[in-house]
Amino acid sequence: MTTQTTRYGIGTTVDLSYDDAVARTREALAGEGFGVLTEIDVRATLKKKLDVDTRPYVILGACNPGLAHKALSAERDIGLLLPCNVIVYEADQPGKSVVAVMDPLEALALTGNDEVRPIALEARARLERVLEAIEASRSTAAERPRDNPRGLVLCALGLSPRLRPVPARHPSRRPSASDA
Repeated sequence: MTTQTTRYGIGTTVDLSYDDAVARTREALAGEGFGVLTEIDVRATLKKKLDVDTRPYVILGACNPGLAHKALSAERDIGLLLPCNVIVYEADQPGKSVVAVMDPLEALALTGNDEVRPIALEARARLERVLEAIEASRSTAAERPRDNPRGLVLCALGLSPRLRPVPARHPSRRPSASDA
């Protein structure tokens, strides 16, 4: 469930490993027209610079070019508040990750420019859909054998990840739509 995690961010905790959560976040961002301009591996940076061990944590600088253009047209210095930061980190619970995004309404309100509010609303709606897509992926991850080792084992045993028998396919017969 997506929640307001801080005054300046919205996020969710998902039943995905850290690596899967990062991959799914990138996919969901792309689905809403965001590209990842920057990636900061916080864990690696802190290890290298301070010799400190931390949980896996990444900051993705996400940008939707259309929204960025509108925002820059309304407020030239708004680049100081861009891109939208998205964080993914390993949660305290095993097998779970936290994904959170900067709340564009809060960040862009700093401008005091009323022309920016509709852009911030659109950006927030898109980022909420990103979080919803990531949340939805936790329920479908078990249904995708290629992404789920358990699913591969079940398929090898003649079962689908949903625990239904997989129909046998005779080598001389072409698969039909009813075989799926």
